[in-house]
This record gives sequence, C-alpha cells and structure tokens, in this order.
Amino acid sequence: MMWLDENHINFPPTESALDDPNGLLAVGGDLTPEWLLAAYRRGIFPWFSDEQPILWWSPSPRSVVIPQDFKVGRSLRKVLRRGTFQVTFDRAFEEVIDACRAPRSGEDGTWITDEMCQAYIDMHYLGHAHSVEVWRADKLVGGLYGLAIGSVFFGESMFHKETDASKVAFVHLIRQLELWGCRLVDCQISNPHLTSLGAIELCRQDFEHLLESGVKQPAFPQPWKLSWTYG
Repeated sequence: MMWLDENHINFPPTESALDDPNGLLAVGGDLTPEWLLAAYRRGIFPWFSDEQPILWWSPSPRSVVIPQDFKVGRSLRKVLRRGTFQVTFDRAFEEVIDACRAPRSGEDGTWITDEMCQAYIDMHYLGHAHSVEVWRADKLVGGLYGLAIGSVFFGESMFHKETDASKVAFVHLIRQLELWGCRLVDCQISNPHLTSLGAIELCRQDFEHLLESGVKQPAFPQPWKLSWTYG
C-alpha cells in the first residue's frame, strides 16, 4: 500500500489498487483542490472515516451512467408529470452536503467527515463542485452533489426526505448534463438505488478510456443553470 507525501501529488497506477477491499489504492496526501482535481481526473476518489487517514480508491467494476443512454422509468415519469417538486442547481450547496452527511437510519456515523465536507465546499466556491436541490414549498426535501471536470460529472452523494426526491434530482441532473454534451457520470460503486436509476458497470479499462477523453473536453457552462424541463 503506497503512502502519499502531502507535499507531492503522485498517485500510483490505478491497476495497483487492491481487489480486497475493492479499489483501495493509496493512503495519505491531502484534500486540497489540487489533490482532488488530480485524483478525479484519473478516476480516483477519497473515502474514509474520522478515525482513518485519507484513503484513495479506484474500484473495478465502476458504476456509471451514460447520459445519452439514460431512460426514465414509468413510475418516475408519473412523478415528474405531477410537478410536485421544484428543482434548482447550486442554490444551497452547503445545505445539501449537510443533509447528505446526516447518518442514515441504522448507521452510527458518516463517511463525509468534517474535513471532507469543507474540502467540497471549497471546491464549490471555486466552481468545481455543484449541487442539485429538490424543494417542496420552499423546503429542501432532496438533492445531490458532486464534481465536474471537462464533460464528466463525478457524483458523490444524494439524500431524500420525501419519497422520490433524490430520483427527481438525479433525472434533472442527467438530462441537463446531456444537453451540455456530458459523456460520463461516475457513480463510483454500484448499489441497488443507483441500478434502479439506470447505472451500469464498466471495467476499469473501459471506464478510464471514457474518462481520459471526457476530462479533456470543454467544461460545462458556468454558472450552472437548469434549463431542462420534463414534457
């Protein structure tokens, strides 16, 4: 296991990541914008808890969504048609990340540590991290956040306080990214919720091939504004 010098950004080849635990690549380093941008450009992301040093991961297979192939399920189409929720971009980033880091039912803590939280807030104010907010009557009831580099979006976490709110956030994100020419949405590690939203798995080689070309593309428009509407 490679220990990283926080004064020198030098990640090992992703092929050297462990099989068990899947994708663990390196330990140490820092969470400055320079470190985070260098990591994400190579498909590496931090994931650790308070009692651990910074852990960097590159799992295989990789959970992704290809916006051009994304299809909205029948039940979710009904939710969108009802127009129950209002959706915005980058209106309440700090509120979204706070909601995402709140412990889930049956969990004692969260992987979004204070250090991680501040790092992504810093990235937001630099224009690299973005949020999607879902509202009902001016109350934040769902959302997600992640990073954008070139034409790639790296999803980090989502939450919901009402049924389907996080799914509504996800659909609006994917459809807007598709309008902007997004080539790849990285969802990191598969789970049933992501699969229900249309995520697929790619081997490391295929993922990194798409990633390498995507991060070299022009960035999405700034500031982020939602123009996609259902119907």
